[in-house]
Amino acid sequence: MKAMQLRKPGGLDNLYLSELKSGTPSAGEIKVRVHASSLNYHDYIVAKGGMPYVKDGLIPMSDGAGVVMSVGEGVKEFLPGDRVVSTFFPDWEGGEPSNLKVTALPGDRIDGYACEEVVVPSHYFLKAPKSYSHAEAATLTCAGLTAWRALVVEGGLKAGDIVLTQGTGGVSIFALQIAKMFGATVIATSSSDAKIERLKSMGADHVINYKTNPEWGKEALSITADQGVDHVVEIGGAGTLNQSITASRMGGHISMIGVLTGFHGEVNTAALMLKQIKLKGITVGSREDLANMIRAVEANQLHPVIDKTFALEELEDAFRYQETNAHFGKICIEF
Repeated sequence: MKAMQLRKPGGLDNLYLSELKSGTPSAGEIKVRVHASSLNYHDYIVAKGGMPYVKDGLIPMSDGAGVVMSVGEGVKEFLPGDRVVSTFFPDWEGGEPSNLKVTALPGDRIDGYACEEVVVPSHYFLKAPKSYSHAEAATLTCAGLTAWRALVVEGGLKAGDIVLTQGTGGVSIFALQIAKMFGATVIATSSSDAKIERLKSMGADHVINYKTNPEWGKEALSITADQGVDHVVEIGGAGTLNQSITASRMGGHISMIGVLTGFHGEVNTAALMLKQIKLKGITVGSREDLANMIRAVEANQLHPVIDKTFALEELEDAFRYQETNAHFGKICIEF
């Protein structure tokens, strides 16, 4: 089978195509023909060499979707021919996270899905939404589930809530879609007027250009008649958190899901305290969370937004396109 691997110490020019042996499932395992993966910021950091512990020859990519080829003894959840999607933390099946539950991370601690076939324990996968393409299914593993956990699992999203999203990457677009699916009002931000028009076409109720309006938190607050938003899907980190705090209502919920503006910076802790804001760090979610999301998107016919797809051997090109920040939604590889 073909696979993309990463030489130490990393770097996009250290990705290479290889031919590896095909495996056979043992008891409790399944063999999956992988057909698609989707790019996440985490995958980019791994490929760039930002995770020094990754092994030489790692197969990257945390997201995978495809078809079950064969099953090992004792496997009852899947049959050959089932369309499936991977779980981000395969050992985190439900409940609260723990160190043990998040140790096995495909495309990071262990081999991922930039390959044509995998043989893994059956709980590494779930059945994919029936109406989804393989590329669409692959977007759920990380980006979709992160937005779902931020808003639904941790935030308790309900109809009539006000949600603030940042930018037009995969998580933010999923957050917009999920919020509208629940009947929420969405305030979306972007630095591109062209992307702002696309956000409007997707149902964003209010839009703010954060490049021309660096005090976008105050504008979001004004939009809510100074009451504040119920949920913020925070992707920037230290560089944007203070604006998110400004935008939030008393007792609002901020889901910290990214640190695109850096790891360190000043935070208005007084405002965070006085507004009694709930600030929660989010790192994707459990297998149970993903199963619940899959049921919801199937029932509501929510389909992800895919900006562009690349071939397996074009993974480096896909990451270089990701670097441009020109994409709207998800970037995928299909093979």
